[in-house]
Amino acid sequence: MISFEDFILEDDSPIYMQIIRYVKRGIVSGAIQSGEEMISRRALSVLLGVNPNTIQKAYHLLEEEGIIRSRSGAKSCVEVDEAKKEEIRHSLLQLDTLSWLRAMKQMGVEREEALKLAEEMWQEA
Repeated sequence: MISFEDFILEDDSPIYMQIIRYVKRGIVSGAIQSGEEMISRRALSVLLGVNPNTIQKAYHLLEEEGIIRSRSGAKSCVEVDEAKKEEIRHSLLQLDTLSWLRAMKQMGVEREEALKLAEEMWQEA
């Protein structure tokens, strides 16, 4: 079963989106494998201290994206193949990079300075 013990709520985006991103990043990193069971909606709601409708929305969107499958009376499970995993990876990279680039542009950072900063941060990480 997928653990949310290390999930940390942030202030910058809706909680349902943070849950979706957490699951997607877990899939891409290999921490979450296809076939693993999701924690129940009710249990996750209690664990995170959030409204059950928030969890329901996250799970529903994960279902719509074809990342989890839910059956009536059964637990939801992750169902992704390598192609889907790569699609998720590409999408996350695009979103994170676009967010970073918008912030740099908003602060008036020039392209060369942003690239230099990215290189410095890459070396430090």
